[in-house]
Amino acid sequence: MAEAVSHKGLVISSDNKTVKVEIVSESACASCHAAGLCGASESKRKTIEVPLRGGRDYQSGQEVEVCLARKAGMKAVLLSYALPALILLILILSLSLIGLGELATGVFTISGVAVYYLVLYFFRDGLSEGYEFYIRER
Repeated sequence: MAEAVSHKGLVISSDNKTVKVEIVSESACASCHAAGLCGASESKRKTIEVPLRGGRDYQSGQEVEVCLARKAGMKAVLLSYALPALILLILILSLSLIGLGELATGVFTISGVAVYYLVLYFFRDGLSEGYEFYIRER
């Protein structure tokens, strides 16, 4: 499937229903040759639970590739980055136009985005239904 977003990872554990895979998520700066000097690079280790399909057996330490359909990845970008930016822009412009002070505009704008992320957090289980990871062996 060419229309997928993938990350290399290592199997941490496996049972008869799921496989836990640890991936390293790196910023674009992490691969730079000067990353150690400037301190802007960052990488995080994330654990993903992938439903087991096809009765395959995965061993701890096995290198695999965790994939997600590109369409689902774009939905995640929309929910986590694009919509909050739109909310931020709308709140800043509308609150400034009605004559609210800069401090109040900033506080209400940041609060509005925080409320959006709080709503996402409370509905995370329902939102996660549309995202299904799968494993492609390396």
